[in-house]
Amino acid sequence: MGVIGDAWTWLTTGANWSGDGGAAHRLGEHLYVSGVALAVACAIALPIALYLGHIGKGGALAVNLSNVGRAVPVFAVLALFMVTSLRNSGYWPTIIALVLFAVPPLLTNAYVGMREVDRAVVEAARGMGMSGGQLFVRVELPLAYPMIMTGLRSAAVQVVATASIAAMVGLGGLGRIITAGFNTYDTAQVFAGAVLVAGLALVVEGVLVGLDRLLSPLRRRRPA
Repeated sequence: MGVIGDAWTWLTTGANWSGDGGAAHRLGEHLYVSGVALAVACAIALPIALYLGHIGKGGALAVNLSNVGRAVPVFAVLALFMVTSLRNSGYWPTIIALVLFAVPPLLTNAYVGMREVDRAVVEAARGMGMSGGQLFVRVELPLAYPMIMTGLRSAAVQVVATASIAAMVGLGGLGRIITAGFNTYDTAQVFAGAVLVAGLALVVEGVLVGLDRLLSPLRRRRPA
């Protein structure tokens, strides 16, 4: 049948989806780790980026500092955490490593989106008597929204794809399917695990694209 056929057989076999070591349970673990990491990264990066973009100061330094994290492999960061007291903290070493990985695209895109808002529009709104808060909520944030969502989609897909590293330190997630396949020389299982990770990343991208179109403030303001 070939590797693809064998992987399809693995994916469509109910026994491979049941139990604590089944694909369904591993999928739940993967979503948990990815979701928490992305939420923490958003809570850190977006307020900083939006504020610095609004005041127009310090953003370039913040972006450059955050981008330093891109030069350090996530697995190297995780390995460092695993030789500290954090190694007994469950998923938190993995989550922290993923947060460091997700912050740069979130911070960079949000900051650039804020700074690329047409200054003439900003000045016109200020001339109409808008306060700083009104200017931020009603002008800058809606116009920066596309770039913010681009950063969110990029970070989400990267986190979902990279969360598999949790398996390298004996934790859960879809990566455990891949490592288990390697341990038993089961190429079909390895391929199936990779397909699940890739498929989940595509689903997350699709969901965020749909939310982007649904929630876009610019789309809602278009006349019917």
